[in-house]
Amino acid sequence: MLNLKIIIASTRPGRKAPSIAAWFTEIAKKHPEFNVEVLDLAVINLPFLDEPEHPRFQKYQHQHTKDWSATINAADAFVIVTSEYNYGYPATIKNAIDFLSKEWQYKAVGFVSYGGVSAGTRAVQMLKQVITAVGMMPISEAVHIPAFTKHIDESGKFMNDPGLDKSADIMLDELFKWATALKTMRG
Repeated sequence: MLNLKIIIASTRPGRKAPSIAAWFTEIAKKHPEFNVEVLDLAVINLPFLDEPEHPRFQKYQHQHTKDWSATINAADAFVIVTSEYNYGYPATIKNAIDFLSKEWQYKAVGFVSYGGVSAGTRAVQMLKQVITAVGMMPISEAVHIPAFTKHIDESGKFMNDPGLDKSADIMLDELFKWATALKTMRG
């Protein structure tokens, strides 16, 4: 069984990411090949990068970094649930990635993005540059949710859609293949 970490990137008050992540998590839990854990950056609350040493040396001085390192090191694959802010990704996900180096390497990552007409695709395109720089493998299959607010009911719950559900299953199947292959590269 592979460890899948679903990272909620947005920390903004009033954000919709937790409801989207809850929907996706339920789909992911139906895939028996994954042990699923949600990592909410708003709850984890990493400060702005505050380690004096470069992360490749893994000489972490702060407990929050040591905890983050252990959490990410235990993962085999990731799905980043992200919104799009001004044609880009939230600063919180970049900060979370920058804290570490080796812990990310040779791990597959998929994306669930949401936004207006563009469905967060511009944020994903920019994030792919960052994650490949730390040795992660972005898969091409993704879930992009345009006009996402139409999928959220009055109680704040994300209402599934057969097309989005199918996209999620396809992405998870592909993520499993890549994560399995990449695990052999980590030794």
